[in-house]
Amino acid sequence: MDKDFKMTAITMAGLEGVLAEELRLLGAKEVKEGVRNVSFRGDKGFMYKANIALRTAIRILKPIKRSKIFDEEDLYEAIQRVKWERFIKIDQTFAIAAAVHSKNLTSNSHYISLKSKDAIADYFVRKYDKRPDVDVKHPDIKIHIHIDKDWLTVSLDSSGDSLHKRGYRSATNIAPINEVLAAGLLMLSGYRGEENFIDPMCGSGTILIEAAMIANKIPANINRKYFGFESWNDYDEDLYFVIQDSLLKKITSSHFKIMGFDKAPSAVKKAKQNIINANLDEFVGVHHVNFFNSKKEVFGKTTILFNPPYGERLNIDAAEFYRKIGDTLKHNYPNSTAWLITSDIKALKSVGLRTSRRIPVKNGDLDCRFVKYELYEGSKKNKSNEEDNTELR
Repeated sequence: MDKDFKMTAITMAGLEGVLAEELRLLGAKEVKEGVRNVSFRGDKGFMYKANIALRTAIRILKPIKRSKIFDEEDLYEAIQRVKWERFIKIDQTFAIAAAVHSKNLTSNSHYISLKSKDAIADYFVRKYDKRPDVDVKHPDIKIHIHIDKDWLTVSLDSSGDSLHKRGYRSATNIAPINEVLAAGLLMLSGYRGEENFIDPMCGSGTILIEAAMIANKIPANINRKYFGFESWNDYDEDLYFVIQDSLLKKITSSHFKIMGFDKAPSAVKKAKQNIINANLDEFVGVHHVNFFNSKKEVFGKTTILFNPPYGERLNIDAAEFYRKIGDTLKHNYPNSTAWLITSDIKALKSVGLRTSRRIPVKNGDLDCRFVKYELYEGSKKNKSNEEDNTELR
């Protein structure tokens, strides 16, 4: 039986709590939240499971060395002390990514990557008189160097490409939402597939696809063709397929509606193609509809979640656009819960609905708010109609 070891799951700012809960539900041990990361323990099979199943992780790192360092020479010597033949074969390629947060060392991550690469290459030349090649685009082994103050952590990247690359998106619009962020927003909203779902400005369909995968308990990365750990010396293909099969057996079939609208025919076409790529076309419907001319046509509780245009994507009157969002929700979508993400905090005040939750999140480099509106029927509707701008300052 494989021993447990420490791992680190990297995520986006604001999603640490969601990822920690995902890990606990998946069976991780010693789960601890950090800044844009969550550490945990598990065995090799759990590492495979984490890569296949986690919705809000960007990559899963396996630390192989931790050392105190004070300068670039210490860095070089610490990396030379790793028995690299255990992790890289001579005929394999490797690449290094670095993140540096230290006053003693240069903050230039590219320089730290080059210094680390030299240390690994010199190790092999000294020991075997030859060295593995570097391939920055498609390496067999990806190594992650993290320097925090005086501490160096050297890790193997078990994911390879970022886990937001699910494998289903072949067509995109301008500024598509990252898949990890889309899943994170859904999970922050409390959506679990137990009510109807609408994305009224669906673009290329990413939020719809992530919602359908949550609703049907489909592993997030089941469509991926490759993970980094498949090139590792200790890769166990039989164990991988056992883990994959166990996750596939948990897939269910949701009977709630999942629908997307977009006013652009090109977006509808792209969304439909991506949904087919994800094998979810029987669960998701996409319609050529302008949200501002729409109304709720499904019975019962409904979650509405969308990523409306903002920042450079919005070339119209932002205040008027957001006012129309509020009016459409208020008049046409009773008995619903609406969530939207935006970086345009000023325009958000024009929605004219009271927010019941406000969560700070990042979309790329943009500081955003993820806000919730409760939309009631009958007399309760007036309660949601009270404008409250104070929380948006």
